[in-house]
Amino acid sequence: MASTCCDHSIEVKRVKEKLIEEETLYDIAELFKAFADTTRIKIISVLKEEELCVGAISELLNISQSAISHQLRALKNAKIVKHTRHGKQIFYTLDDEHIKKIYDMGLEHITKG
Repeated sequence: MASTCCDHSIEVKRVKEKLIEEETLYDIAELFKAFADTTRIKIISVLKEEELCVGAISELLNISQSAISHQLRALKNAKIVKHTRHGKQIFYTLDDEHIKKIYDMGLEHITKG
């Protein structure tokens, strides 16, 4: 469908050169879907502060350990959290600084508009 409002062929060409591949856009959408759950956001908020085990996260958030484990699995699959083993305990932390920045930017957007 062609627009008759103006000639925008230069802009269209310039933007087309910068478009991201469809698969990458899908991956970005999946990342943001992982942020689209209040329980997962709560988990991210506590892991932003400290590396913790499931029991500690459960206690902090007053959510069952099985529910925490379920959400951690989703966050791990989305590469938002990672885990390390210390003896028999598994501790979770945010995957990298990008996750902290995404969380902080969302928080700032909501609180400061």
